[in-house]
Amino acid sequence: MDAKRNPYSPGAGIPPPTLVGRDAILDAARLALDRIGIGRPCKSFIAVGLRGVGKTVIINQAQQFAEDAGFQSIYIEAFDEIRLPDALTKALRPALLKLSKKDAVHDLTRRALAGLRNFASAFKVSFQGINIGVRGEEGLADTGDIVADLPDLLVAIGEAAKASNSALAIIIDEVQYLSETDMSALIMSIHRCNQKLLPVVLFGAGLPQLRGKMGDAKSYVERLFDFPNVDALSSEDARLALEKPANDEGVQYAPDALEEILRVTSCYPYFLQEWGHFAWLAARQSPITKDDVLKSHDLAISKLDQSFFRVRLDRMTPTERKYMRALAELGPGSHRSGDIAKKYGANVTSVAPLRSGLIAKGMIYSPAHGDTAFTVPLFDEFMRREMPNWPVR
Repeated sequence: MDAKRNPYSPGAGIPPPTLVGRDAILDAARLALDRIGIGRPCKSFIAVGLRGVGKTVIINQAQQFAEDAGFQSIYIEAFDEIRLPDALTKALRPALLKLSKKDAVHDLTRRALAGLRNFASAFKVSFQGINIGVRGEEGLADTGDIVADLPDLLVAIGEAAKASNSALAIIIDEVQYLSETDMSALIMSIHRCNQKLLPVVLFGAGLPQLRGKMGDAKSYVERLFDFPNVDALSSEDARLALEKPANDEGVQYAPDALEEILRVTSCYPYFLQEWGHFAWLAARQSPITKDDVLKSHDLAISKLDQSFFRVRLDRMTPTERKYMRALAELGPGSHRSGDIAKKYGANVTSVAPLRSGLIAKGMIYSPAHGDTAFTVPLFDEFMRREMPNWPVR
C-alpha cells in the first residue's frame, strides 16, 4: 500500500492518529484548568507509567488545553542532573513577558519579573539571552535556597496571572529525574499557590517509582496531586487505535491480523504504532492479513531493538547489563530482589548498589517493597535476544 498514506506515527511523544483510552486523565486536565480559570482550587496531577504508554502525549495535550484557554504555559523535560532553577528561569521568562503586555497588571508582573531576576541571580543562572530588564526586589526569591525561593516566585507569578485573568500551567516530563530537594520545593510551591487560590497548576509525567519518591519528599503529596496510572490499553481500545486510522484511509484489518498485533504488543500504545506501521508497509492491499502482520514482525522487532530498546541498553555498565539479564531470565512481570540476586550469582546486599543505580537511571522500579520490574515493556524479551547465553560470562 501507499507508504506516504501510512497513518501510524511511532515516535517519542508523537500523538497517535487516534488517541483512545485516556479520556479520564484528559477530562481531569480540562476540569483543573476550568476551575483555576474561575478562581476555584484544583488538584494537579502526575501521570505515572512505564515507557511507551503515552504519558508525554497526555501532558502535551494538557498544555494545549491551557493554551487554547488563553493561559500561559511552560514545558520542561527533566533529565539526569538537571538544574531546576536553570530550566525554570528560561521557561518562565517568556510567559511573564506575555503577561506584562496586559495593561492592568504592570505592577504585579514587574514584581514577578523582579522575583525571577532575583531567583536567577541567586542560583547563578546565566543571563545570556534572558535579560529580564527590571530591577530586583530585595527579599523576594533571593536567598539561594530553592525550598524558600521557589514558593515565593510562583506565588508572585500566580498573583500576576490572577490579576490578568490568566493562569500558569507548568508541564514537566520525566519528573523522577528531579532531585529530592527540587521536588520538595516544587511540591511546596504548588501547595502554597493552592492555599492562596492562585491560578497555578502542574501537569507532570514520570515512571512508576515517582509516587514513592514524591511521598518521601513531602508527606502530604497525595492530598495535593493525583497520580493517574497510564498502562497498556484495553483490547477494545487497542483495536480502535489500530482500526480507525486505517479505516480513515479506506483500509480494513482481517480479525486474526488484529488479534496477532494485540498479542505481540500486549496492547502497549507505542508498540501498536510500530506494528501498525510495518503491517501497513507489508500489505499489498486491503484487508491487512495475519500473514502481513507476520511478515512485518522481524522489521518491527529490529526497529525496536535498534532504537527504543538499545538506547537504554547503551546507558548500562557491563555489570548492570548482567543484572538486567538476570531479571529477564526470570520472565515478565516483577520479581523478588532476592531471586534476582540469586540468579545473578551474588547476595542481595552486594547487588543492592547495582539495583539502586538502575532505578536512578530509570531502567527498573520497585512495584512493591522488595520487588523489581523493568520500566520498559517487553524489555525482558529484548535482553534475552541481545544476550542469549545464560549465565553471562
